[in-house]
Amino acid sequence: MRGHHVILYDGVCGLCNRLNRFVLARDARGVFRFASLQSRFAREFLTGHHLDPSDLDTLYLIAHYGTERQAIHTKSRATLLILKDLGGPWRVAGILGVLPSGLLDCVYALVARVRYRIFGRYDSCPMPRPEWRDRFIDV
Repeated sequence: MRGHHVILYDGVCGLCNRLNRFVLARDARGVFRFASLQSRFAREFLTGHHLDPSDLDTLYLIAHYGTERQAIHTKSRATLLILKDLGGPWRVAGILGVLPSGLLDCVYALVARVRYRIFGRYDSCPMPRPEWRDRFIDV
């Protein structure tokens, strides 16, 4: 897992689970790993970095996990960096990075507020498909 990018997501959120499937289908280099915010890994990591593991409205990207280049990105910046690192046509989303984080995070907060109503909510974190299970932490 060292050196990979780790996405911390709300495990019961329909939108978040769709994002994971989107990333998995396009991550040809296999650089992304996943852990739900409800997992022990996420709770310990976020608490250790003075972040709130109970904030399920925040998507986290831990870039270059466990290396000297490790960095934590949140919300809209995390989303844009995920798309950028997928490469191909998804890199175009990086253009939005010129916009102020405050503006991007306002849009992110709006989507986060209505995501369960639009995309649904699971009773528990769904299990990944067998071929992707090794990409998930604490499953």
